[in-house]
Amino acid sequence: MSEAKQLKAVARDRVGKGAARAVRRQGQVPAVIYGAGQPPQAIALDFNQTKQLIFAGHFLTTVFEIDVEGQTTRAIPRDYHLDPVKDFPLHVDFLRIAAGSTITVEVPVHVVGQERSPGMKKGGALNLARHAVELVVPADAIPDFIEADISALDINESLHISAVTLPAGAKPTITDRDFTILSIMPSAGSRETAGESADAAPAA
Repeated sequence: MSEAKQLKAVARDRVGKGAARAVRRQGQVPAVIYGAGQPPQAIALDFNQTKQLIFAGHFLTTVFEIDVEGQTTRAIPRDYHLDPVKDFPLHVDFLRIAAGSTITVEVPVHVVGQERSPGMKKGGALNLARHAVELVVPADAIPDFIEADISALDINESLHISAVTLPAGAKPTITDRDFTILSIMPSAGSRETAGESADAAPAA
């Protein structure tokens, strides 16, 4: 897990569409911090910093220490909205993180072991069924990613969630089945090679 990132914000005394537009005209992004049994807090973030954080990746699994005019709140982004045409941030929602709480997050899947996989060596194609897995994790221990090791997989074999080592305290939200993370499928080239081998084999 990465350390919490520092983020400065200013309090907003007005909410609503008109107030949000005014905030954007000032080069800021309207946002709100909610949850943990406390009233929502309207804030404004620096536009350039917010855009950079969103497009750097892992934004929704990053914990922030948000300094609102001297008072710090620990929170995690739960959603953000981008302009549908210009792709710049319009609004961010943050969830307060209370001590000892758990949170549901989508954690990216990192595939490792490609160079050792028998299926990949034979020209198989990696079929990633899930680019991220939704997990329930301790709020103070959100993983940056989970590793899917394919070093032992051959063609037509799959990796399921039960074969993935999850961080301590993390559990998948899907509990009724051993769902597939990825599989190695025959590629067009490997199928052609297999067909040529069969054609070349002597008749019994």
